[in-house]
Amino acid sequence: MIMVPRSAGVILRILAVGAVAVALVGGALEASPAFAQAKKQGRTEAKPPAGPTPADIDRNGVLILVRSTLLALDQANKTGNYTVLRDLGSPGFQVNTDARLAEIFASQRNQGVDLNGVAVLEPQLTLLPQVETNGMLHMAGFFPSVPMQLNFELLFAPVDRQWKIFGLSVNLDNGTPQAPDTPPVPAPAASAKPPEAPAAAITTKETTVKK
Repeated sequence: MIMVPRSAGVILRILAVGAVAVALVGGALEASPAFAQAKKQGRTEAKPPAGPTPADIDRNGVLILVRSTLLALDQANKTGNYTVLRDLGSPGFQVNTDARLAEIFASQRNQGVDLNGVAVLEPQLTLLPQVETNGMLHMAGFFPSVPMQLNFELLFAPVDRQWKIFGLSVNLDNGTPQAPDTPPVPAPAASAKPPEAPAAAITTKETTVKK
């Protein structure tokens, strides 16, 4: 995914499409009727998951993935060198050249965005880690901070039994609490006489007017 600016803040997206290689191996043994019959009888069809499933990862694992990815992005933006960020990614992420990554993150780099705070701030997850039907690890959340709040969305691909970055989205919002918009209270209509003060007596409108 390639991230584009959004009016609420700086949004950057990278999403690279990786190739899936499927190898089919055939031979005389598999072509034989006896083997084919035995394979047909013993074969059980695996059903794909109906939807995302909770990821088997604890809080520490989440912190490592989130912080290491965002700090790598921060260092790349500050140095202008995106080689390490690219090398940390999955093969699908690495289709982006260093020059292409520098181009994608140019706006964030020119604004001097500093993400060092993610090293100590505690992320709040809005999307708990889940494994999508394509096998990708997906999570999203934000780092509460003033004056800017960092929102993030991360996608990791399984590579050599490790989760490696496949796509990322970073969005900066105003972290200062804003009072809700309320309509102005209309001024009371002007009256010829000021209101009567409460009296310690039982009165009616008529007796009040007579006074």
